[in-house]
Amino acid sequence: MSAWNKTLTAAGITDPELRRDYGAQRRLVRRYRRSAYLACRVLLPPAVLPHVIAATAVMHHGDVLLDSGPKPGRAAAWAAWEERVRTALETGTSDDPLIRTLLHTVTAFPRHREAVEAYLATAVTELEFDGFATEADYQAYVDAYSLPAFLPIAGLLGPESDTDGRYRAGCRTLIDGSQRLDFVNDLAEDLREGHPGIPAETLKRFSVTVADLEAGRPSAGLGALVEQEVERARVDLRSGREVLALMPAPHRPMVRALIEIELMTAEAVLARGTGVLRGSASPSTAGTLRLLLGARREAVRAQR
Repeated sequence: MSAWNKTLTAAGITDPELRRDYGAQRRLVRRYRRSAYLACRVLLPPAVLPHVIAATAVMHHGDVLLDSGPKPGRAAAWAAWEERVRTALETGTSDDPLIRTLLHTVTAFPRHREAVEAYLATAVTELEFDGFATEADYQAYVDAYSLPAFLPIAGLLGPESDTDGRYRAGCRTLIDGSQRLDFVNDLAEDLREGHPGIPAETLKRFSVTVADLEAGRPSAGLGALVEQEVERARVDLRSGREVLALMPAPHRPMVRALIEIELMTAEAVLARGTGVLRGSASPSTAGTLRLLLGARREAVRAQR
């Protein structure tokens, strides 16, 4: 029996069709999020691994619908998908392999349903995104889209209950740092799409204009802006480590590794500086592998 089949069995997924459904989502996530997939594969306990992979696939599918193509087409595609998911949640059935994995995960982790429904209710925020005027606008986006899109996955890794809201608050800090870092690192791509994720008031403060950015003109102001935004992201990512103490011990090595990979990415962005106008930065493969090997040793100890 393959390692993946053993994982499915350990997670209580025994129906042959459902096993194929989860396998399809595994192949998808492995293809488009290789580093994250590898971290999950080597660090998460088998009982939760297929569910995290399926949740990641669901969120990726939603991102593609919300971000791909002209706005009217995106809106129609999202509306159709949302209706299919809501209908499936109501009826408990679907002819879509991806949604079938979602339904099974909701059965295995009932708290997952609330997180998915909250995401469905706010995801249209992404359709309206065309940049931010102020830092407050960015923070509103994190509350309306980034956090609800993060919680369906983070919730599977967190505590059984979060009555005091500490876990949600920690996740909010963590995703704020991650989203801010993404907007700096993906500046070149966002400019091509016509909506940089750095607030206009921040650009103005550093004497940077969208016209300069679109022309690919680096400046001392842009360099200082990158340093500020990356440092703000690092502060939140480090503070977000508080979620580790709130989750089951076997889940901590993977989440800790993902946070450290984000911090390594921040270092890579700082090193690139104004070069983000030419493309995003990423940690070295060797550094990432060393991190995962160390995390694997921790995971083995946590799962004993």
